Amino acid sequence: MARVRHRHLLLLVAAVAAAASALLPCASAVRPFVLVLSRDDFLKDTAGAHPSLPSADADSDEWDDFDDESPATDPLLSPSSWVPLLDPTSASPSGDEPDSPSDALFVAGVRAMLSAASAGDDAAFATAAAQIEAAATGGHPGAQSALAFLSGAGMTRPASRSRAFLLHKFAADAGDLQSKMALAYSFFRQEMYEEAVTLYAELAEAALTSSLISKEPPVIEPVRLHSGTEENKEALRKSRGEDDEDFQITEYQAQRGNTVAMHKLGLLYYYGLRGVRRDYGKAYHWFSKAVEKGDTRAMELLGEIYARGAGVERNYTEAYKWLTLAAKQQQYSAYNGLGYLYVKGYGVEKKNLTKAKEFFEIAAEHKEHGGYYNLGVLYLKGIGVKRDVMTACNFFLRAVNAGQPKAIYQVAKLFQKGVGLKRNLQMAAVMYKSVAERGPWSSLSRWALESYLKGDIGKALLLYSRMADLGYEVAQSNAAWILDRYGDESICMGESGFCTDMERHLRAHALWWQASEQGNEHAALLIGDAYYYGRGVGRDYERAAEAYMHAQSQSNAQAMFNLGYMHEHGHGLPLDLHLAKRYYDQAVEVDPAAKLPVMLALTSLWIRKNYDGSFLVHFIDSLPEVYPVVEEWVEDVLMDEGNATIFTLFACLVTVLYLRERQRRQAAAANPQQPDGAPN
Repeated sequence: MARVRHRHLLLLVAAVAAAASALLPCASAVRPFVLVLSRDDFLKDTAGAHPSLPSADADSDEWDDFDDESPATDPLLSPSSWVPLLDPTSASPSGDEPDSPSDALFVAGVRAMLSAASAGDDAAFATAAAQIEAAATGGHPGAQSALAFLSGAGMTRPASRSRAFLLHKFAADAGDLQSKMALAYSFFRQEMYEEAVTLYAELAEAALTSSLISKEPPVIEPVRLHSGTEENKEALRKSRGEDDEDFQITEYQAQRGNTVAMHKLGLLYYYGLRGVRRDYGKAYHWFSKAVEKGDTRAMELLGEIYARGAGVERNYTEAYKWLTLAAKQQQYSAYNGLGYLYVKGYGVEKKNLTKAKEFFEIAAEHKEHGGYYNLGVLYLKGIGVKRDVMTACNFFLRAVNAGQPKAIYQVAKLFQKGVGLKRNLQMAAVMYKSVAERGPWSSLSRWALESYLKGDIGKALLLYSRMADLGYEVAQSNAAWILDRYGDESICMGESGFCTDMERHLRAHALWWQASEQGNEHAALLIGDAYYYGRGVGRDYERAAEAYMHAQSQSNAQAMFNLGYMHEHGHGLPLDLHLAKRYYDQAVEVDPAAKLPVMLALTSLWIRKNYDGSFLVHFIDSLPEVYPVVEEWVEDVLMDEGNATIFTLFACLVTVLYLRERQRRQAAAANPQQPDGAPN
């Protein structure tokens, strides 16, 4: 297996050993999107025309906002989509009856596979996989994509990455978007950025386009099931949708006339947040109620709803009315919508580029990311202003760091084409990927989370594994965590029947490895643990150190502690007590919760330095051999927070008393004439 790659990215996209493991929580939140560039990344000469520059035409679709007309079909309802099989309210992509025998086999196979995963029925799962294989043989792209997933994971057949790649290629050539995601991720991992960019650019464009017509939310909420090694109970509680107690309280308050609750409820339905199903009709209802109560924030959202035709008939005149009212109430993001209407001439007397620019500037002055993006479009295309690629880049970059997906897409294209910014396919691939992952195929994550919350762990594992195959880091870590957490349950499908312990370990290891490559420091930490302790893989201290270094570079306190321990004992790293102390000190600086294990580790260092070769040093070095014997006792007794503190204080007291007694005896030996008990 390849070593962890230390990619140089400008995009910064989300007892001693035993106590540290238990007391140092690892970050589980998804990092914000941050782009940091230096002067060297910009082209010095941007005055000349570039063949990739768009025309100075406000009606041009290239480098512009979405098309005025929505696409004819929703990518969610493509023949290869699993969504109609998961959502009973969703129409079948092929109508009431499948169009061909391969369609029937594909639908029956995937439906049976999902059911078998829920029931933990390995025989039924194998039968379902055979149906999918038969459909794939008949040329069905969705079946080829699903079979590629099964082949890559080693479910009901020997794992074969080469066969999985070939099947994904066949499906992608036939237009399957999920296989295009899987191929793009495969190219990305192999640093074949030219191929990755080509696919991710197409997928990013499809993701942006579909956000207007899909029932799925345009705001991605990747929920991590775990925080460190424990279940992320707080995040899961907030993801229960309409079953969540907080939602029900908000709904009750809204029904009682609370304006703030009305607005909040409208947002939950409009964006599909916290597990709530996106519902434009309910969003419009609650925003209208909030406006009746005088809520100015809802005015802007009503204007956006009318401009997009989201749940209502598109009406630019109404959009202009509500956006104007919101702008007068100092809702500065409304100026973005007004500016766009003037650029296009929608709902106003005529186009007015001067007014449009003024409105975008007002929004930008108040740090609205939409204002940055829209000004970037004006300067890039030279609409109403003199074309200035450098100024456009600066506006786009501000919008990127505010998380604006269309700006991320535009900057990716600048990197791809070498316009304003030096051509950088690696950066373009990273940015296109972040936008592509907002596409409708990401809806599987919602079904995976719903399955997990309902206790259907088998289906959750299958869906997260499918998304992991498409390159979603959160899905990779969630699937790996489920494999580790629920290893004793019959949910992991292996090459023949349920997974053996070795198959499960190797699959979890591969998933953690992929997540670590994408910046998940907890995953890198677990990879290090696997190599250090030989869990599922051969013990390899050097690889463990490399993985810990990867996690340490992302400010992971546990990894810093582990590196200090390895330097202290010379495991995979040079024996260096000074470096060990430096890493221990860094761990407590990064995470104050590390104070207790670091205190113990520094005590160990002091004893090792001052009493080398003594009984205490030998005792400390023997702890790793004793640990497996008392592991259950440590977990059940010592790791209780109160017990840990008591045992630690007791250990420190015994150590201090021992050292004081040894010092007294040495002093007595050096002064034999001094009577025992005399003052020093």
